Amino acid sequence: MLPDLTGTTIVFDLDGTLVDTAPDLTSATNHALAIAGAAPVSVEELRPSIGRGSKAMIEAGLGFRGVSVSEDDSERLHKAFLEFYADNVAVDSRPFEGVAELLDQLAGAGARLAVCTNKYEALSRLLLVELELAGKFGAIAGRDTFPVCKPDPAHLTGTIAMAGGRADRAVMVGDSEIDIATAVAAAIPSIGVTFGYTSRPVREFGPNAVIDHYREFPAALTRVLG
Repeated sequence: MLPDLTGTTIVFDLDGTLVDTAPDLTSATNHALAIAGAAPVSVEELRPSIGRGSKAMIEAGLGFRGVSVSEDDSERLHKAFLEFYADNVAVDSRPFEGVAELLDQLAGAGARLAVCTNKYEALSRLLLVELELAGKFGAIAGRDTFPVCKPDPAHLTGTIAMAGGRADRAVMVGDSEIDIATAVAAAIPSIGVTFGYTSRPVREFGPNAVIDHYREFPAALTRVLG
């Protein structure tokens, strides 16, 4: 059971928190690697780099295959990645189990919902529209929505304000060190999810609560708010 969440804003990271985007991000990375003449990488190889953004994924893939490129070629590969990804943003990406139901429960309890991600805003909206989740959020803020992005706390507090909420009545939900560090910098409590994209266990980053499945979220949220 959820408490009365009127006036509370719940902010979610996107990749590795709300949606398992690893398959489509790996496909986009492999599209860029093919242009560079590099062999493809697997989802598992790429997974620890996903939370660091598209350029980091390409760099990691090139590094795995021992391929180096010029700065101009790097920009060309990044552009190719983004174009391919925009056309294939939700081929195999799916919300994690229980996400849609939980969002409805939170909204029903009076919470404002928002997304704060370092994915570009247009791609974030496109993904959430394709997965029929976009309408559940009062704000969707990407890495280019504000002049700053995570781990700068202004990205998170700006997202909360965009959703019509208050930073002193908010919770951040994420899978990575960047998510938790952003919440700490903003003096906002956080819930870490263990099923995302990080090379270290999310517990090591010091969230206020940790869940292994979204069925555990109501109890975790109650503890954090309490």
